[in-house]
Amino acid sequence: MRRRAPKSRETGAAGELQNFKAQFFRALAHPVRIRILEILVSGGRTVQELQETLSLGQPIVSQQLAVLRTHGIVATEKKGASVRYTLRDGLVGELLDVARRIFNNQLASTQGLLHALQRESRHG
Repeated sequence: MRRRAPKSRETGAAGELQNFKAQFFRALAHPVRIRILEILVSGGRTVQELQETLSLGQPIVSQQLAVLRTHGIVATEKKGASVRYTLRDGLVGELLDVARRIFNNQLASTQGLLHALQRESRHG
């Protein structure tokens, strides 16, 4: 039986970082959660305000907020009788903006390929 070489500290730390990133992106991997974050970029909202904006029921909104809260992506602020959800880190807004730009680049590239194929089929 072969023995594995012991993991170095760097490999372990790198693995932990990659695991953290995977968990973070998994938490973002739902259209409703992305939409909630896009809304929260402009400021805190209550569950009711999010429900109204998203046109979704309270159970769905609360469930998605719970996932975001569990992963430390959103925080809660109690103000009187209401609880407001906010982004824990404003960089999430920048991440969403970068994702939007990546999507736009991919879409532009796909459209360019489609136009080239259309030109080719007309001349073929």
